[in-house]
Parts: sequence; structure tokens; C-alpha cells
Amino acid sequence: MELVTEAPTVKAPAERFTGDVYLTPIDFSLDLGRLASALVRFTPGARTNWHSHANGQVLYVTDGIGLVGTRDGNVVQISAGQTLKCPPGEEHWHGATSDTFMAHIAMVVGDTDGEGSTWLEPVTDEQYDTAHRTAGR
Repeated sequence: MELVTEAPTVKAPAERFTGDVYLTPIDFSLDLGRLASALVRFTPGARTNWHSHANGQVLYVTDGIGLVGTRDGNVVQISAGQTLKCPPGEEHWHGATSDTFMAHIAMVVGDTDGEGSTWLEPVTDEQYDTAHRTAGR
């Protein structure tokens, strides 16, 4: 058994996120088939870039209201206490709404190379605004 006594919160890298996003690692051991997890906090308007996961992703919302969008235009509004599963290979993004904070625990399992995510281009303001309209916000 190992007690993790320090898990410093860091600002998420600008090349993968729009806006102010903060990461607190829970376990970032992406060895072969290992779970990586983190508490991710999004300020209003903040979001991930488009990305996908070889083995999918699970998001458990701990606070606030957020949006998750996919390339086909599907948008899901998520809120505290809800769990969302993103299937393997699906290009998607997630983040806070424009007027609320949102925090979730993100969980990803590494693939055979020890990687779990493929990061792509930023979500444009137009795509983000369209997601809000689609979600009725």
C-alpha cells in the first residue's frame, strides 16, 4: 500500500486546453494497461482541445456544469454526480459552460505503448458557442 501525501495542482498546458484549467493528479502511471486519473477543474469558458483515447475515457463530474461535444455535433450537458463514458477512438472535447465552473475526475487506461490520449486542435469559439445552443444553454 502507498499513501500519496502530495499531489500538487498544476495549470494545464495551453497547447491542450483553452482558458484556465487546473490538474490535480490522482495517479498518472500510464504504464501498459494502467489507469491514469486526475481531478480537472475548469473555469467558466475553459475546455479541452479535441482529443481521443485508445481505450476510451470515463468522466465523473464532482462540481458544476459542463459540456461534452463530439465531431458529429452531439453535445451532452453534464453536472455534479453524473458519469459519462467516452468510447475508444471517439474524438471529443469537454469543459465548463460559459458561466459556470466545472470539475471532473478524468480516468484513462493506457494502450499497449503506455499512451492513453491523442491530442488534436483546439475547439474553436464557434464550435463552443454552437455546443451551448445545442445543449439549450
